Amino acid sequence: MTEQASGAHHPQPRARTGGAQQPTAVEHVTGAQSLIRSLEEVGADTVFGIPGGAILPAYDPMMDSAKVRHILARHEQGAGHAATGYAQATGKVGVCMATSGPGATNLVTPIADAHMDSVPLVAITGQVASAAIGTDAFQEADICGITMPITKHNFLVTDPAEIPRTIAEAFHIASTGRPGPVLVDIAKDAMQAKTTFSWPPQTDLPGYRPVTKPHAKQIREAARMITSAKRPVLYVGGGVMKAGATAELKVLAELTGAPVTTTLMALGSFPDTHPQHVGMPGMHGSVAAVTSLQKADLIVALGARFDDRVTGKLDSFAPYAKIVHADIDPAEIGKNRAADVPIVGDAREVIADLIVAVQAEHEAGRTGDYAAWWKDLNRWREHYPLGYDLPEDGSLSPQQVIQRIGQLAPEDTIYAAGVGQHQMWAAHFIDYEKPATWLNSGGAGTMGYAVPAAMGAKAGQPDRPVWAIDGDGCFQMTNQELVTCALNNIPIKVAIINNGALGMVRQWQTLFYNQRYSNTVLHAGPEAAEQPNLGTRCPDFVKLAEAMGCVAMRCEDPAELDAVIAKANAINDRPVVVDFIVHEDAMVWPMVAAGTSNDEVMAARGVRPDFGDNEED
Repeated sequence: MTEQASGAHHPQPRARTGGAQQPTAVEHVTGAQSLIRSLEEVGADTVFGIPGGAILPAYDPMMDSAKVRHILARHEQGAGHAATGYAQATGKVGVCMATSGPGATNLVTPIADAHMDSVPLVAITGQVASAAIGTDAFQEADICGITMPITKHNFLVTDPAEIPRTIAEAFHIASTGRPGPVLVDIAKDAMQAKTTFSWPPQTDLPGYRPVTKPHAKQIREAARMITSAKRPVLYVGGGVMKAGATAELKVLAELTGAPVTTTLMALGSFPDTHPQHVGMPGMHGSVAAVTSLQKADLIVALGARFDDRVTGKLDSFAPYAKIVHADIDPAEIGKNRAADVPIVGDAREVIADLIVAVQAEHEAGRTGDYAAWWKDLNRWREHYPLGYDLPEDGSLSPQQVIQRIGQLAPEDTIYAAGVGQHQMWAAHFIDYEKPATWLNSGGAGTMGYAVPAAMGAKAGQPDRPVWAIDGDGCFQMTNQELVTCALNNIPIKVAIINNGALGMVRQWQTLFYNQRYSNTVLHAGPEAAEQPNLGTRCPDFVKLAEAMGCVAMRCEDPAELDAVIAKANAINDRPVVVDFIVHEDAMVWPMVAAGTSNDEVMAARGVRPDFGDNEED
């Protein structure tokens, strides 16, 4: 079976299913003991979960494991997002566990989130006894049927002898090819029954052979197109990060001299401060990044999927561009935009081969001349940089808060963001120089992601600082996992960007719904009407965080901003929560309105860039 090439930065663990590994002696165990032994053998060291009736047999032998650490979450959604944060920060397979029925269905959101963002995840659920399946037994839910559209694969196990093979296959499928979530649902009686355990098991996945090595002819054609193009762009997606191809990407970019744009899921795969980096594309991307794709004559898409947030109105996207599309998943190529040169393969191998092919082009005297292109790109960067205005009333600017967190944080800090305005500001105003320093929910846009994902990242990378950048709306969905952090020595830091509203939805209401703020105000109360910039005060986030075992602070004065952030950075023995009260009218710019062309990008409210359209040459 072919496996995805492991990455230099984040080598993905493989299920140890054969080769030179010495088989273990046959052990007589219960199915539950077999499950825990299997997790130990595939290298799982951390499991996030909550016990319940159907999964309870697995929790007894887990108590005896010296290799598997279980972290008791407060909600299954938190356990799932924690497993995702762990996977994104470490490159390993994240593992979460829940019981049947509501326990399993509470994992649906994090499983869907991991599926959209191609995160290697194994979710293990207990199921009612096999004889009761299909009878509407207590806490029964067909979790395999429910999750079929949002998993890479799933298993229902009713025979205890199948547990080692199933776990080995689940970890292999989750971590190879295009990574993704795999569900393993195990009937309670299969865990209680006696069986035998030996390792490695014989795996049987005849239809699963991910193609990792790209076709040489396609690589040569792509290299020829790069050197003959006048306005090429390297459009880099999260697949480059998943493949551990960031070092190769830097070599290719510098070899070609082409501009690089990194999607929301790819931030950190190419240094933000590199002179060839033109920013993040998409609905809230930089003007230079959005326009580079619109005006390009060649787009080299590497591990990206041409999703709607990047393309805007699809039929008007990049009208002059030929497309080279490289992806590990052949289903992505041509799905949204036809590819002139389709390349199926692992991003690391694709980029490595492209480097060799471009070098051959250069040796033959064929080099790209992008001087005129860079003149345009630099003009756009200079005229329409990312920026923000400070509030006239002297209150805190959310962009300033996030920018200062990034500037004052220790080196190698990991940032996990929720979803909304604060997510976009964190993408814009923190520099990501290294891979796996930016974690967020890109495809699904899951509110409530930040706190548990930060918890998982810190559990997987205990020596690195972790900041969760969250909104007051997102924070109220999963903040109970701060209890988990406090009780398990997981000292994350949380910045609540508290504008008293569901900020991104409120921004749309401002722009498109005549400022009719229907059900987006979170701070409703008589005092809020008179002082709208109080932020959310019910609940009082400082009191709430303190009640959950955290150090908590509130910051409302820009003069105190740096001191508060420095104090938060200095506390490393427990979680820290900082409630930043920010101005409610701040908006995310640039912006391409939903359903419109990227040509209609607005640099700021009422400011449409003037590009001087003679790019068809």
